[in-house]
Amino acid sequence: MSAQRKAVVFDVGRVMFHWQLHDLFKKLIDDEEELDWFLANVVTEEWHFQHDRGLTMAEMLPARMAQHPEHALLIAAYAARFNETVRDPVEGVHELVTRLHGRGVPLFCLTNFGHELFAQFRREQPIFELFEDIVVSGTEQVAKPEPRIYEIVEQRSGRSGDALFFTDDNPANIAAAQERGWDAHLFTDAASLERQLERAELLASR
Repeated sequence: MSAQRKAVVFDVGRVMFHWQLHDLFKKLIDDEEELDWFLANVVTEEWHFQHDRGLTMAEMLPARMAQHPEHALLIAAYAARFNETVRDPVEGVHELVTRLHGRGVPLFCLTNFGHELFAQFRREQPIFELFEDIVVSGTEQVAKPEPRIYEIVEQRSGRSGDALFFTDDNPANIAAAQERGWDAHLFTDAASLERQLERAELLASR
């Protein structure tokens, strides 16, 4: 690949935006024990991850409703009101995105996110207009930390190895990127990410 300016690749959930299924269902289930049981057994993160890997809502919802018919309306709410689980920007991160964009740094996203759910979420978030491309696992039908999705980013960004700075909150996803030679950093908060970007000379210190 030809030499190009180093790009920054952001994860979305729990890096750019807070994400918790609890944030939606606490509005719909009053009893704390029932809420905990529901999130551990019905609408779980593991079940949700099937959509991240490419399973459609038309496949997921009826099957889950058949397993838990008494919770059919709550399962339907998962799809209809999903944006309420991605509640707020992570503090300080959108400012970093804006600063990077202002410096002309190429920006990309690599996210484990369902195709249908991301389409409805992206419409509400103008921050994504600052990114050159967004690689969505549900669209590609392959998810982090599988090597193929990192290869897709390399192909679409025209970059590889340490020409890609990557931040993600999942250690397994970071390890997979590092195996490909990416300049990958585990996300904890905006302040530490800012320091990492400064050390990479992608942001000027303030």
